[in-house]
Amino acid sequence: MSAIAYFLESEGLQTTGISLVRENTEALRPPRFLWTTFPLGRPMGTPGDAPFQRRVILAALDLLNRKSGPVLEDYPEDAPTVEIEDYPACPVSFARPSADVSTWDARLRNELLQMKPWYDLSRHRRGRTTVGVAKAPIDELAPRLAKLVDQGSLEGLDFKPLKYALEDLKAYYREALTAQPGTYDFAEIERTLWDETELGRAMRALDDLFAADPRLAQARRIIASRAARND
Repeated sequence: MSAIAYFLESEGLQTTGISLVRENTEALRPPRFLWTTFPLGRPMGTPGDAPFQRRVILAALDLLNRKSGPVLEDYPEDAPTVEIEDYPACPVSFARPSADVSTWDARLRNELLQMKPWYDLSRHRRGRTTVGVAKAPIDELAPRLAKLVDQGSLEGLDFKPLKYALEDLKAYYREALTAQPGTYDFAEIERTLWDETELGRAMRALDDLFAADPRLAQARRIIASRAARND
């Protein structure tokens, strides 16, 4: 982004942008950027809050008045949380899970049954989803993770499909969790995902398998960030 911005500026076109990671922006030194404290993936703040998002956009565009850079300005507002009471009630129906909880495969399948109504509600409210990079139904993705942790080894690991499966599973759960009673606080969603779900526990078990293999230890980032691993 920084290289493109400087090229456009050299052609006489002023640029501006919004940053969620201050350290990277300070290192790249783009011509004009607005830094916000919003969670990753939400550069405009709280989903659906058009007035707040408009203020963020206007603040970024206002940086175009700066004739020279680099400029990195802090946005003064934090994104507001959204209480579930602000939305009309919507019935949620849950499928009956299997009584089998003897394997990771069974536990993840059961949990996905519980998450699906919340995910569907979240997708209905938002009108979109970030799930889909794996190009496969969500109930076909959990077995890719379950197979490895059930066998307790990385034998048969297919790295790229696993990476895509994990990205979609995490996105699916995050979107489902935003529809449950509570707030849209990103930190709380992440804590719930990693500490209170079978998916989080399965991913931690997979992370342990990666950490034990010197060839794959550096690839643990496909599973979890350092913050999620408490490194």
